[in-house]
Amino acid sequence: MYSLLLIIDLQQAFINENTKNLPNKIIELINSKKYDKIVFTRFINQENSIYIKRIGWHGCLQANDQKIVIPTNNNIIIDKTTYSASNPEFLSYLQQNNIKDIYLCGIDTECCVLKTAFDLFELGYNVYVLSQYCKCMYGEDNNRHALDILRRNIGSKYII
Repeated sequence: MYSLLLIIDLQQAFINENTKNLPNKIIELINSKKYDKIVFTRFINQENSIYIKRIGWHGCLQANDQKIVIPTNNNIIIDKTTYSASNPEFLSYLQQNNIKDIYLCGIDTECCVLKTAFDLFELGYNVYVLSQYCKCMYGEDNNRHALDILRRNIGSKYII
């Protein structure tokens, strides 16, 4: 069984005053070489998406907004069109690479990190949220509340 560092949506569209320090922290995490495998996710919005229709969010439509802000160093990039990274391509990757322990980091804790953690938890993976390597565009209060929700719903020992 192998461990995976899953870096969620570390993209230009999500970098602001609240998240600007996260990319350098994640580079340090990658350089620690603690994980057997590393995968990046990249959120891709579409003109007819539910995000535009229901909440009026037009981010990640353009290539510049979709750009991952740190070097991916030839690691796998999984494109996604939903909050969760648990799409067929990613789940196939996990199975093919015998992954059981998944360490999550990235942006936004209250959205894509949380949804991915819930989905992987329900699929039986050991999911660990690296709390010091997750941020929310809308501030630390949202981040803290999301981590509290995750502690309650996937177990406090999995929020590290």
